Amino acid sequence: MSIFDNEDEYYMQQALQEARTALEEDEIPIGAVVVSNGRIIARAHNNTERLADVTAHAEMIAYTAAANALGAKYLTNCTLYVTVEPCAMCAGAAGWTQIGRIVYGAPDAKRGFEKLGHAMLHPKTQVTSGVLADECEALMKQFFQAKR
Repeated sequence: MSIFDNEDEYYMQQALQEARTALEEDEIPIGAVVVSNGRIIARAHNNTERLADVTAHAEMIAYTAAANALGAKYLTNCTLYVTVEPCAMCAGAAGWTQIGRIVYGAPDAKRGFEKLGHAMLHPKTQVTSGVLADECEALMKQFFQAKR
């Protein structure tokens, strides 16, 4: 396991706050923040139940909020911090945003984009995985154990 700098851990903690909000709202606890030039420009968590919208993933909401904050459709100088590995839909959307970097916590062996490869991302997008993975995974386990 590689060592993460404090900046990645700080922003992942912010994404974890969003995931905890999702958990309180009985949503799958995934949270995301988008950072540009050292400041958070978007925060989001899953809202698929509240909005009755299967596309209302934390990442998708965060991309839209970040684009609105920047007044631009491309997020080339931004970093997405998300508590769980993005699914294929969210990774595909990341490709369209041309986001500069994706940092995620826990892997998603069932639906994560990594098993499909990085081809759906923009060629210049960098990916860092495993940041605060145990904390991110614990929220997911807590949610699904309560559902069983």
